Amino acid sequence: MGIDELNAKFGAPGRIVFRQGFAGYPEAVIANQYGAAEIALLGANVLSYRPTGMGETIFRPAKRDYNRGDKFHGGVPVCWPQFGRLFSKDLPPHGFASKMVFEVRGTEYTEEKTEVTLGIRSDADTRSIWPHDFDLEVKVSVSMKLNLSMKTTNTGGEPFDFSCGFHPYFRLRDRDKTVVRGLDGAQFVDGTTPEFREGVQSGDLRLTFAPDHIFTAGDAARHEYAILDEEAGRAVAIASRGNGKTVVWNVGDESLPDLVADDWRKFICVEPVSDWPGGHTLAPGASYTLEMAIQTSLKTNEGAR
Repeated sequence: MGIDELNAKFGAPGRIVFRQGFAGYPEAVIANQYGAAEIALLGANVLSYRPTGMGETIFRPAKRDYNRGDKFHGGVPVCWPQFGRLFSKDLPPHGFASKMVFEVRGTEYTEEKTEVTLGIRSDADTRSIWPHDFDLEVKVSVSMKLNLSMKTTNTGGEPFDFSCGFHPYFRLRDRDKTVVRGLDGAQFVDGTTPEFREGVQSGDLRLTFAPDHIFTAGDAARHEYAILDEEAGRAVAIASRGNGKTVVWNVGDESLPDLVADDWRKFICVEPVSDWPGGHTLAPGASYTLEMAIQTSLKTNEGAR
């Protein structure tokens, strides 16, 4: 659909609008009294989330526009049907969903929520690199929080294995003056070491180094963490469901093509992941859902605990 068609069918004045985004691909802007978010139909990537009265929550590199051909370290990329690169060497790192243009399946708004539903399904192109029939649906809504869900359905006649995750880049004032709370006592694998060293987190995770830690999320149905950005005086609360792992990652001062000097200090990724390095087996007709909610607030020493 073109922009005019999208707005005629799915738009709502002041709440939901579609506009031309980067590289000619549409994006949706959803808003209400609680804030606004921008979602690229290319990859279903949330490129911006601004709660009312707060600054930008999501990091996006200024050096490179968002497009289909280049790696883009920013937004909230959808990693599917694999997270990372160890699960399947036949698939690109973090899968292929982030390179596909999602269709708009619906929009909804009430006094308390504004939502857009996007989706992709298997076709000849996807079967050429991953021979399975699927439906992937991503919902993004703004309420008092930014809410995301990713639902995978096996639409074929055979089971398939997959993994998935959200890869949010949270904007920071200074990484070295930031802590992640909620991981005390969690087992982790250190992805920065060749032997994938194992350990147990003690206390808050202070980000005075470049982590690539894969934490076991535990048995709780709901996993809760907080990013305390001391320089900005801000806390970002993260709650997730459906994930067996939570990854905390920052690139450090390694050069990436879309980052300018010191950009690495301005973000941290806290990522709910279905599993790592393995995946889930999904039976024909079965579905799996991964959910994440993000809430930004002014930080106080007691209120963020």
